[in-house]
Amino acid sequence: MNTVTSTLETFRPAMHYTARETWLNDPNGLVFHEGTYHLYYQNNPFGNVHSNMSWGHATSTDLVNWEEQPVAIPCDDTEEIFSGSIVVDHGNTSGFGTSGTAPLVAIYTSAFKPASAHPGIQAQSLAWSTDGGYSWTKYAGNPVLTRDSPEFRDPKVFRYDGPAGSYWVMAAVEAHDYAVLLYRSDNLKTWEYLSTFGPANGTGGIWECPDLFELPLDGDAGNTRWILTVNMNPGGPNGGSAGQYFVGQFDGVTFRSETTVTEGMQDDGRVADYQWLDWGRDYYAAVSFSNVPDGRRLMIGWMNNWQYANHIPTSPWRSPMSLVRDVTLTSVNGQPRLVQQPAAEYTANSAPVPAQQLQLDGTVAVDGGTAVEQIQVTFTPGTAEEYGVAVRGGEDGAATRIGIRSVSGELLVDRTNSGDSGFHDAFPSVSTAPIQPGPDGTYSLQIFVDHCSVEIFAQDGLVTLTELIFPDPSATSLALYSTGGTAAASLQLTPLA
Repeated sequence: MNTVTSTLETFRPAMHYTARETWLNDPNGLVFHEGTYHLYYQNNPFGNVHSNMSWGHATSTDLVNWEEQPVAIPCDDTEEIFSGSIVVDHGNTSGFGTSGTAPLVAIYTSAFKPASAHPGIQAQSLAWSTDGGYSWTKYAGNPVLTRDSPEFRDPKVFRYDGPAGSYWVMAAVEAHDYAVLLYRSDNLKTWEYLSTFGPANGTGGIWECPDLFELPLDGDAGNTRWILTVNMNPGGPNGGSAGQYFVGQFDGVTFRSETTVTEGMQDDGRVADYQWLDWGRDYYAAVSFSNVPDGRRLMIGWMNNWQYANHIPTSPWRSPMSLVRDVTLTSVNGQPRLVQQPAAEYTANSAPVPAQQLQLDGTVAVDGGTAVEQIQVTFTPGTAEEYGVAVRGGEDGAATRIGIRSVSGELLVDRTNSGDSGFHDAFPSVSTAPIQPGPDGTYSLQIFVDHCSVEIFAQDGLVTLTELIFPDPSATSLALYSTGGTAAASLQLTPLA
C-alpha cells in the first residue's frame, strides 16, 4: 500500500505502488536482498510525464506496503538510465564487492545523449552497490556491451547453472528487429554473444523488456521448462501495449520455443492464439524479481498503456504498478501455460464476508461494494447470453462491466462508461480474452478493485486481464447481472482498505 494519501488525489491506489509526485513506467532491477524487496523503476524525477529517465526506487518487506526511496541512478548530461535488472553477485565475480560483502550489480541501458562519446546509441552499462541497494556507483568502463545500435536495450541478467557450465546470461532486445539476443559473461563486464530468438508470434510493435527463467511443470522439479517473456508496443490483443510469453528449453546457449504459433512476422488472424501475459490494456514491461527464496517466481508490470500513458487524469503522480504476481507453469490440454495469481500477501490479513448464493435474471444489487476490495465470484451458466459483475457503480449509471459470454468463450471488460474516460480517444474500450469453463462447467473470477484499476484473475489465474479505470470517488456500488436469460453465482467479498 502507498505511504502517501490525500483527499485531493482522487485516484491514488491503496494496493498498488505509485511514486509520490512523479512519473513512473517500467519496473527495473527487481531483487530480494536481506529480507527486503527492491522495486526500481523508470522515473522522471522532475515531472509526471515521460522524460529524464532515471531509476526510481521503492522498498518493501511484504510486497504490499512500499516506501519510496531517493532516486537510485539519476540521468545526467551524457545519458538517460533506461530499463535493466539487478543481480546479487554472491561470488563477487565482478570484483565490486568489499570486505566479504557481495555486491548488488545493476545492468542497465545507457541511452546516450548528444554530449556523450556515443551519441544516439543504446548500450549496456553497470553500476554497483555495497550498502544493500541504496547508493550506486557507475562502472568506469561503461558501456560493457554495445552493438552501436540505437535500439539495443533492456538487459535482464540471471545466473545460469547447467550442463553448459556456470555463468551469467543476459537477455536484451533489438527492439525494431523483434529479436531477443542472449549473451554470456563470467564477470558481468565482458560479454560473449550466444544466440538470437525471434521474430515470432506477436510482432505488431517493437519488442522490449525480455525475461528468461525456469519453472517446474505441474510442480514437478524434475520436469522443467524455460519461459521467455517479451513485451511489445503497440500490437497488443486489445490495442496498444502488451506482453507475451514463450515456453521451451534453454541449454545455456539457445532458447527453443515449444509454443510458437507463427514464425517470423505475426499473422493478424492468429493474434488470439498467442500466449499473452495479460489480455488487458494496462499490463506492460512485466519482469520478475531475482534472488527470491524458495524458488518463488514473482512478477510485476507497469499498469498503463503507451497509447494514453502521459494523459491519464492523475496528479501529481502518474502511473501505478500492478499487483505482484506469483507465476507457475501448468499443463492445459497437454500444452504448458503460465498461471498468474496475486501474491498471497495482499489478502493475508483480510477478513472476507460470508459468501452469497445468487440467482440472476437481470441485475441484482449487492451490499458491500467498496472502492478497494477483492471479489471472488463463481458463475454457473444458465440461459443468459452474458453474465458478470458491475463494479464501481455510480448514481448516474456509470460502472465497469466485467462479463462472461459462454457461447463465444469470451471474458470482457467494458470501461466505456466507467467514469472519466474522455482524456484520450483510445481509452474508452471493451477488452476481451478467450476463456473456457472449468471441469465442472463453471467460471471463476478473482477481481481486485482499487481506486483506479481492476485486475482480473480468471479460472485460477489461467487468464488475466488488467485495466485502468477512473470512476467518481463516490461510485462504490456493486451489482451482478445477466442479459438474455439466467445464471447462478456464488459471491464472496473481501474489503482491502
